[in-house]
Amino acid sequence: MFHEMRKNNRALSYKKSIEILKECQYGVLSSVDGDLQPYGVPLNYVVLDKDIFFHCADAGHKLHNIAVNHKVSFCVVRSCTVVPERFTTLFESAVVFGNARLVHGYEKRKGLQGLIQKYCIDHLRSGEDYIDRLSDKTAVVKIHIDHITGKGNIIETFDNHN
Repeated sequence: MFHEMRKNNRALSYKKSIEILKECQYGVLSSVDGDLQPYGVPLNYVVLDKDIFFHCADAGHKLHNIAVNHKVSFCVVRSCTVVPERFTTLFESAVVFGNARLVHGYEKRKGLQGLIQKYCIDHLRSGEDYIDRLSDKTAVVKIHIDHITGKGNIIETFDNHN
């Protein structure tokens, strides 16, 4: 079902891939609509257990696509540095394949609290108040991670293969 990585000498472990996913600040969600038109959008997110949560408006392109086709991919890139004299880029990335769905109740609150803890750690109290006031005006989506791959080109890898 999932393609094998072409340059598998750059494949990262599951543990490293999850670490990259958890540490990045934003990722790109990719989905398709009913006409198979692709759509990619950058967004903030949080990883809780084996799930990715993000929030958005309660209507829009993302939600429309997820309603039509719940299969999505999500990509993050960490430590990206171009090395012109070597004609390469040093990077670490992770790509997730999963199923997305709107969540409500406990799962919605869990996702919103996770986002507050990740991005607003110094404002937990006011974050809880914010959730209480505005959670009915926002949607929360959970992507269950079915498969993750990580890939990296770091200087040690480059030096050892050339």
